[in-house]
Amino acid sequence: MMLRRDKKDEEEGASSNPFQGLEKSTVIQEARSFNETPIKPRKCCHTLTKIMYVLNQGEQFGRTEATGTFFAMTKLFQSSDVTLRRMVYLLIKEMADIADDVIIVTSSLTRDMTGKEDLYRAAAIRALCKITDSTMLQAIERFMKQAIVDKVPSVSSAALASSLHIMKQNPEVVRRWVNEVQEAASSDNIMVQYHALGLLHYVRKNDPMAVSKMVSKYTKGGLKSPYATCLLIRISAKLLEKEEYRDASPLVDFIESCLRHKSEMVIYEAAHAIVNMKDTSARELAPAVSVLQLFLSSPKPTLRFAATKTLNKVAMTHPAAVTACNLDLENLITDVNRSIATLAITTLLKTGSESSIDRLMKQIGTFMSDISDEFKVVVVDAVSSLCSKFPRKYTVMMNFLASMLRDDGGYEYKKAIVNSLVGIIEENPEAKEAGLSHLCEFIEDCEHTSLATRILHLLGQEGPRTLNPAKYIRFIYNRVILENAAIRAAAVSSLAKFGAHCEALLPSILVLLERSLLDSDDEVRDRATFYLSVLAENQKALNSAYILNGLSVSVVGLERALHHYTLEPSEQPFDMKTVPLDTQPFGEKKVKSDLGPTSRPAEKASAPTQEIYAEQLAAIPEFAHIGPLFKSSKPAELTESETEYIVRCIKHTFSKHVVFQFDCTNTLNDQQLEEVYVQMDSAEGFEVESVVTAPVLKYNQPGITYTLVQLPEDNTEVSSIFSNTLKYSVKDCDPNTGEADEDGYEDEYVLEDAELTFSDHVQRVMKPNFMASWEEIGDEHELEETFALSAKTLEEAINNIVSFLGMQPCERSDKVPEGKSSHSLYLAGVFRGGVDVLVKSRLALQDTVTMQITVRSTDPEISELITSAVG
Repeated sequence: MMLRRDKKDEEEGASSNPFQGLEKSTVIQEARSFNETPIKPRKCCHTLTKIMYVLNQGEQFGRTEATGTFFAMTKLFQSSDVTLRRMVYLLIKEMADIADDVIIVTSSLTRDMTGKEDLYRAAAIRALCKITDSTMLQAIERFMKQAIVDKVPSVSSAALASSLHIMKQNPEVVRRWVNEVQEAASSDNIMVQYHALGLLHYVRKNDPMAVSKMVSKYTKGGLKSPYATCLLIRISAKLLEKEEYRDASPLVDFIESCLRHKSEMVIYEAAHAIVNMKDTSARELAPAVSVLQLFLSSPKPTLRFAATKTLNKVAMTHPAAVTACNLDLENLITDVNRSIATLAITTLLKTGSESSIDRLMKQIGTFMSDISDEFKVVVVDAVSSLCSKFPRKYTVMMNFLASMLRDDGGYEYKKAIVNSLVGIIEENPEAKEAGLSHLCEFIEDCEHTSLATRILHLLGQEGPRTLNPAKYIRFIYNRVILENAAIRAAAVSSLAKFGAHCEALLPSILVLLERSLLDSDDEVRDRATFYLSVLAENQKALNSAYILNGLSVSVVGLERALHHYTLEPSEQPFDMKTVPLDTQPFGEKKVKSDLGPTSRPAEKASAPTQEIYAEQLAAIPEFAHIGPLFKSSKPAELTESETEYIVRCIKHTFSKHVVFQFDCTNTLNDQQLEEVYVQMDSAEGFEVESVVTAPVLKYNQPGITYTLVQLPEDNTEVSSIFSNTLKYSVKDCDPNTGEADEDGYEDEYVLEDAELTFSDHVQRVMKPNFMASWEEIGDEHELEETFALSAKTLEEAINNIVSFLGMQPCERSDKVPEGKSSHSLYLAGVFRGGVDVLVKSRLALQDTVTMQITVRSTDPEISELITSAVG
């Protein structure tokens, strides 16, 4: 009875970790048992396992500790126990990099590698190659060659895999083994053939011609190993990416032939390769989709999962090609594997028709609670993209997303739903009120500060412009009473926007803001005090400037400008016009941010880039007098990519100057250029003031030269074409050493023209509430003109206008509703010198596009300049 164990006890013992809480010092003490005579294999194996466990848990062994343990371990070579010996090999590989003098076991490993015990040989090869450095590699080269062609598959595979690792440090040695590797590639063993082909490809990967010959050989000869065939498909697919005439390539025929292979693994690999090829047509996809469709009904879950995941990817680019699989995908919605069911439903959402949406949504709801947050996010993204495809079905999809929002889930899951709802609200004006209502309900129980603040920001942005803005006040003010300081501050800002936009609500908003003056948090009190002061003035211009639109400056640039102002005391007040603007790139795909309003990916990249340019230009003495940087353009190529000199131009606009930055690269290895600069010739009025040369242009080392151009005093002259000539002194040099001759000669190289356009003088700024800004500027300097445009569609006309003026579309006015023949475009920008400019453009489509443009600016010259420039 004492020896009896209950079943429950056995289960508990099986689930617990016998090495839990193991300490490194204890294990090192136990390693002393390796010195005992006679050796006790079972006890030593247990100790070696403990050492392995401690190492893999991330414990750091000191050099002395590791070396002592390693040398104690070498005594175990005296035992012939197979299990113990293989454990020793494993530990040698683990400790090769942390112990000293590990090469002392080289002779023992070499003996085991060439011995008669096959169980020792493969593991000994791996351990030996791990500890051998380049100086000792030649000593085992003969043994490695023999091992590669050994009749025992495990030995041959071990030698080939180890050679792959050796190749990274000593490629020349391994290249001498190519004959043996090719012999191994014809082996009947599937793993040996796979490892041999992998090593051959690695040896030749830098020689495209050799790789092509190898692929041609094995695609014709055939491979017995499905693993090797899969590798060959991958190599072929990479080669096809570089081929111009893919249709005529025999590699395409090879990959398509693999769709009829007897191995399911090879069939899938071939289908995966076809699907992932660039610019694949629907005709080319058809055979791959057909075999994937067969996998959808496979009894193996792995095949069903792989096929569904791949078809999901195809549906993103070629949804019509996957439509034939919809019936099979619908059968997978009830699959016991929820990962497969999730992928099936998201694929159907991408390929389904508008009439099937309601049915699909009901089916999704049946299993959403059974899947992980990771797959829920996939479903949410699919529903969001479907709403963009079928905007009339927004009610069904918004209700579905709102129900998911009420379910339990983590931050990433809730963030994905909020992003999707915000995206639907932005893309579909009809969905605005329903979406805001769903978000209001969510913030009543929201646990995530960043999501709550973002929703409050959105309510302040969109709520005042709804039919009944008063209904959102309760939800916002509840946050002032119940939430943490960050959310209370965001709620106060949101309330202020309602007060600034809706005159009828202003008295109530003032009362609510007064209650926040006694808040425990200073940020909340400061915001309430500031907004109360502005709203009490009841002036539209103040409301627009300080509440509805706010500052459009770069935060990094503002910080730097304030810092410089404090370093150099001045009697002049700080001027906000000296601060760089917050750039608003156009044409990038919007992404949703969990902090604040929708942002663009390039927005985060562009502003720091301009800050870097500003720092570089400020460090040049010749440019010290031209003031703060206003705008930097995108690089423009002034040479072809294959020419001997590569030059690209970046235009940096200042209040009265333009700096042309020329990034130059010398692609000739037998020449060195010195005193490099660009001579610019332009129209009258644009004067070249100074040039900063690039002292030396060595082979393939980029250099920069600058040309400073003073702009005409007349602001109406903004455009010009500059002819450019690269001038330099040439010195011949040794291509191998790079040493240049002492004597040189003058030379020049004609570049493409550089064009200064109207958009180079305008910076994009976002005005979240365009009409408030429109009223703020007033009609004192308003001009109106009508033009006929050459564009055939409203979308084309909008893109042309935005590109030409270089201004930012506001309130999503760059999106034309489907089927509309007229549209209003709102643009905002700042002309160099800090002049605010707003444009209202009314577009009408008949045979061509007619545009009525109205411009308001703080400077009458700029208003006139824009209307004349468009004309």
